[in-house]
Amino acid sequence: MNLLTHHSPTSYDTWKQDFDASTEMRMNAGLTLLQLWRDAEGTGVTALFEINDRKKAQDWLDREDQTNGPVNGRFMKTA
Repeated sequence: MNLLTHHSPTSYDTWKQDFDASTEMRMNAGLTLLQLWRDAEGTGVTALFEINDRKKAQDWLDREDQTNGPVNGRFMKTA
């Protein structure tokens, strides 16, 4: 299963520093970063993660939205 997230930071550089610093937290939540895209225009960021525990991933998503939000996430599986 995968998780696709979209982040809307006010500053990409600040967000990226925080994102890189929280790698271990994401790993503990069972998320593996597969791809990271930055909007060609603006500061939006989209990330694709592989997840191994949906509940842990949902808990991470909820915390991320409250502390570093806004973040939108969609759980997806291969069709």
